[in-house]
Amino acid sequence: MTASTWPPRRTPPRTRPDLEALTGLRSGKPHYYPEYRVAAERMRRVIHALERISAALIRTMEGSEALVRAVVEAAANHLSAEWVAFAIVDGELPDARPRYLVRGPDGAEWPDLATVPVRIRDHVRHVHDGSVESGEHHHPAEVTRRHLHVPVRLDGRVVGGFIAWTPEEREIDDTDQSVLRILAGQTAAALQNCALHDHSARLYAHATRQADDLKARNDQLVATQAELGAARQREVLDVERHRIARELHDSVTQYALSAGMHIELVRSEIDDERLRGQLDTAKDLTRRAVEQLRSAIYALNERDGCADEDLPSMLRRLSGVHMPDELRVEVRIGGKPLALPADCEQSLFRIAGEALFNTAVHADASRAVVRLAYTCRQVRLTISDDGRGSPDAVRRSLRASVATPSGEHRGLVNMQTRARELGGSLTFRRARLGGLQVQVEVPVPGEGNPS
Repeated sequence: MTASTWPPRRTPPRTRPDLEALTGLRSGKPHYYPEYRVAAERMRRVIHALERISAALIRTMEGSEALVRAVVEAAANHLSAEWVAFAIVDGELPDARPRYLVRGPDGAEWPDLATVPVRIRDHVRHVHDGSVESGEHHHPAEVTRRHLHVPVRLDGRVVGGFIAWTPEEREIDDTDQSVLRILAGQTAAALQNCALHDHSARLYAHATRQADDLKARNDQLVATQAELGAARQREVLDVERHRIARELHDSVTQYALSAGMHIELVRSEIDDERLRGQLDTAKDLTRRAVEQLRSAIYALNERDGCADEDLPSMLRRLSGVHMPDELRVEVRIGGKPLALPADCEQSLFRIAGEALFNTAVHADASRAVVRLAYTCRQVRLTISDDGRGSPDAVRRSLRASVATPSGEHRGLVNMQTRARELGGSLTFRRARLGGLQVQVEVPVPGEGNPS
């Protein structure tokens, strides 16, 4: 190497062109950058169009009408179109509504097809007739650049179509064709999904109505079964009561009557006044026993009151029918009568009947007063008499019967049990009439008290 060549010459660095600096790509083609800008603009338009299509297709759950409006608006916005028409072929997608939609300048809808321009109306009718592509290739070239036909296909058949017209400064290119074909294909699937969703919603609503109807019928069946069960129980009880009433009438009553007749026969043959007095007492007791038996037979043969009979009416019937002639019974009602549950009224009725029975048989009373007082929170039932009953003696008898159950004083125990079952209390005190007073207080169900 010669001295003239040492040190070696360095080649000055080559300046990177602006295009390479901007894009990061090398190209020797002078037209590359304009083409790049066109491609980038197309890509941007496609991305925006796909975003609009996605936003339109999510309207499926809102129904076909909202979906059709959304896809027509997406097509119009992408093409900057003056007119966009969408129509469905007659006989296809029968659940889709509306069957056509025309969007004019400024985004206004034209609901009346007769008022739109003739060229647009003719295209919509072609779609309705199933010839969406008819006339597509019969436009002049300058019109074709601003006019677009896109069929909507489903399962290989044409079910509708888009038709669009753009302004003079907006030509339709291949990218627009691709975007509209994507929109058309997705619209067909979305409309079918709308129809399936609507059909499913109708089936669900129908199934819900059927389920509600079955539930109502099942509730009625359960209620009917409960009524039948209660009626069967009442029937069994009625049969048993009638059987007992017949036995009492045919046996016990006849024996009591026979005993009275024999007492009268013996009395007529005895001159001893002391014995005659005792026989008179026996005869009177026999007569009372027959009267009570007849009252018991009458009560057993009757049902537990009529369906429309309230407690005051039941008490009046009790005092007017089942008591002996020498016992005068009054019924007094205080306050505004309330509608009580049937079991509550029956229990109070039975307590009153047991108390009056004890008055008639044991108290040697001539008068009894039954008071029924209603308040907003409780019902008070009192049975007072002018007999010789002692509250202390009755309380002792009740305590003894509860402590050592036996056949005696079961009526008192039953009265106390019924009162407690109603959430109430049973008390015995001296009556103002001079005899015994039986008082029962029970809460009114539904008035802040447990039922």
